[in-house]
Amino acid sequence: AGDVPVMAPPEVLAELASRLPLEGDVSVGTLAEQRRLEGAVTYVLDHLRRRMDAIVLDQYVGSDDAVNAYFDYAYVLSIRTRLAEAGREMAAMLEVMMGGVVTPDGAEEITFPD
Repeated sequence: AGDVPVMAPPEVLAELASRLPLEGDVSVGTLAEQRRLEGAVTYVLDHLRRRMDAIVLDQYVGSDDAVNAYFDYAYVLSIRTRLAEAGREMAAMLEVMMGGVVTPDGAEEITFPD
């Protein structure tokens, strides 16, 4: 929602900024794009977990802030899980198409329709 600042490497911030505002479905066209987005979301997820842990320890598990922090974390966890599943499916399809391990060029160049 914009109320939780995240210190992140420039590439993570760029990937997230290119997706803002996050509304509705998220689509990725290549495996490389999926991997970059999953990495960025993982970074945010780690930040939210640390934030949630700190709030629970500072307050108590049932506080409004702790509950809200949990829901923020759980929401991003579900997004990251779906991205990971999509990435595994994309990689499997590319392995079949390429007849072996997916190369960085293949991950970047072969596109998937929306």
